[in-house]
Amino acid sequence: MNDVVDLIDSNKPGVTDLDIKSAEVQLAVVFPIQYKELFKLTNNAQIGEWRLFPIKDPKNLKRTWDDIVRQNQEVRDEGMEDEFMSIGEDGSGDKLCLKVVNGKMEDEIYLWDHETTEVDKITSNLKEFIIINAEDIDEEFDDE
Repeated sequence: MNDVVDLIDSNKPGVTDLDIKSAEVQLAVVFPIQYKELFKLTNNAQIGEWRLFPIKDPKNLKRTWDDIVRQNQEVRDEGMEDEFMSIGEDGSGDKLCLKVVNGKMEDEIYLWDHETTEVDKITSNLKEFIIINAEDIDEEFDDE
């Protein structure tokens, strides 16, 4: 993830392995390797129009209170199937999700549409998602 972190609009420091493990225990899941790598580099990343939910950071509780655990235990949308875990949002109600199989989150990134409650696979992994969304931003600036 070191090779794509510069494509992300975030200057927030990453979290520790202990912080990541705490979130995994609370959610009863294991995060994908790329997800863990990214969050060790930067927390609460902004990727294009998408904001990834932070992992609670004891050193920065004010900015990480609305974390992935809270989003999936307290704020969870009722129309989302239990097999999906929400990892981010775009501000419109749509969510980025990972599928959970046997307690492990898979690599594929899904889009959950808040209006239809349909879920569609959008990329094979987090790195691909970051690259595609960075390219979309570059294209927007090229069109101006």
